[in-house]
Amino acid sequence: MAGKRRTVLVTGCSRGSIGDALAREFHTKGLTVFAASRTLESMEGLCALGIRTLMLDVTDIDGIRRAKTEIAEATGGTLDILVNNAGQTYVRTAADYDMARVRALFEANLFGAMAMVQEFLPLLIASGDAVIMNNGSIAGFLASPFRSAYNASKAALHAYSDTLRIELAPFNIRVVTLVTGGVKSNISQPASLPPDSLYAPMAALFQESCSRVESDEARMATDDYARAVVAEALCARPRPRLWAGSMAWWIWLGDALLPRWAWDLLLTKIFGLDVFAKMVASEKKDV
Repeated sequence: MAGKRRTVLVTGCSRGSIGDALAREFHTKGLTVFAASRTLESMEGLCALGIRTLMLDVTDIDGIRRAKTEIAEATGGTLDILVNNAGQTYVRTAADYDMARVRALFEANLFGAMAMVQEFLPLLIASGDAVIMNNGSIAGFLASPFRSAYNASKAALHAYSDTLRIELAPFNIRVVTLVTGGVKSNISQPASLPPDSLYAPMAALFQESCSRVESDEARMATDDYARAVVAEALCARPRPRLWAGSMAWWIWLGDALLPRWAWDLLLTKIFGLDVFAKMVASEKKDV
């Protein structure tokens, strides 16, 4: 329909997040934006701009269906762009995982995106020219220590997106995986080890390495990241993968060129596990 404004739904739009910046950038480009987060209070700034805000937890199927009904009524039953951005992080050694927390992580990072696609698919098909963007991470390629559950959730999302792209092509729906590098946002959380952790002797090294990796100093500004993503979403032929954020292109190049053993050595050094290995060896000698 000529002159009809394109529509976009972005999840994970709490204040200061990547989703917040994406919603603002889509709004700047003239789209009708639906921004979603678990609380309306966290999106007051978006509401003030005239962006329509929805309370939505992507792990709640009933909430997803309510959002679909609301958006369908507002748009006449179509949606042009779906950005699955909502997600969580979890920093902990694999030996120390709270498995309930791991399952919640996968619900948010993977199953939530899958449910969103399944429920909103009729609206996307009705668009006739739709785009789905799933926010993955360089963590899906980089075996960063102390984040194995998060890494696995993002690697699984990448595999899902790659398959989805092929399956939905007959409906003229393009699927883009956002391989996101370092971006200044509010997703990072303080890292700590349980007192009885196998890794307790390296607690200081653990916190120092995690703080260094999570530091905002070298990360891409959220607004710059949003501009790159929105430009990709609105272009005629979006790429299957968009590598954006600090270190993203370096990880792409390293993943293509470096053997796995080289990555293992590098990450062992960066996260202090070489020092910890010496601690463990020394303790064995003293026994």
